[in-house]
Amino acid sequence: MSGLIGKKIGMTSIFDESGKNIPCTVIQAGPCVVTQVRTDEVDGYSSIQLGFDDKTEKSTTKAAKGHAKKAGTAVKTKVVEFQGFDQDLKLGDTVSVDHFEEGEFVDVSGISKGKGFQGVVKRHGFAGVGQATHGQHNRLRAPGSIGAASYPARVFKGMKMAGRMGGENVKVLNLRVLKVMTDKNILLVKGCVPGHNNSYVIIQK
Repeated sequence: MSGLIGKKIGMTSIFDESGKNIPCTVIQAGPCVVTQVRTDEVDGYSSIQLGFDDKTEKSTTKAAKGHAKKAGTAVKTKVVEFQGFDQDLKLGDTVSVDHFEEGEFVDVSGISKGKGFQGVVKRHGFAGVGQATHGQHNRLRAPGSIGAASYPARVFKGMKMAGRMGGENVKVLNLRVLKVMTDKNILLVKGCVPGHNNSYVIIQK
């Protein structure tokens, strides 16, 4: 799927034609530079590699500098491959936010916010054990039984338990594009997208 690399700016809300308030996410989508073109003859598949957001000189390797020099651009912080572009793109070409149109639907993926170590109520939506009264001690948010004792005498793999939450790659499907601001490379999509503010997201058609 063709798309762009962007940066999540934050959330806001706008009013539609009927006066309904719609929550939306503001994304800086592009401009992205074509840093590599893969072809069936050379690589066995065809795709376009896009780069976004310039990287500082001191944190750049020589290999990355040489890779960017071929495209005639600065070294990019985020590099992602896309497939399915209609236009014929070459090294050094720029893809901007006008790749999207208002009213169409996109998929947005990113790294979700890290929540650290969390219990089963927050992490998996457990209801907790028992009641708050009638002799209940201190087990309101406990998971309860996690398996039998004598048989199978072990805890099955994949058991929902407490642990680290968040920090995973999450994709949200079918978000409607509410507004495309080409002069500022801003994209407004309905609803929320994964990640904290200023985190990188991938927008796909």
